[in-house]
Amino acid sequence: MARSSRSTPTAGDDSSLDAVFPALANPARRRLLHLLLQGPQSVNSLAEHFDMARPSVSEHLKVLLVSGLVTTRKVGRERLYSLDQAPMRELSEWLHPYEAYWKERMRLLRVVVEEAEED
Repeated sequence: MARSSRSTPTAGDDSSLDAVFPALANPARRRLLHLLLQGPQSVNSLAEHFDMARPSVSEHLKVLLVSGLVTTRKVGRERLYSLDQAPMRELSEWLHPYEAYWKERMRLLRVVVEEAEED
């Protein structure tokens, strides 16, 4: 008898985040995102910050582009990469319930510790 793997949809079932997590898993890509906080940049200017060949930086940018974390536009002969805030906002919204959960757990722990100190 076949079992269904289908479950009730929840706020955490957004498949658009499926490409974001692997993209963020790599430290070089996280560093690229950090560099792009300064504004749009070309692959050449981004590559100056890395000890890797420009084609390797381009491959990392391609992963970020496919994940939706960055966008690109052509200006003259260069392609400028920019951050796209939408996936990060979506990620933040997805993480919010977990943050709230752990804040509440820490609040409860603080209460227990304070009660123990009073004894």
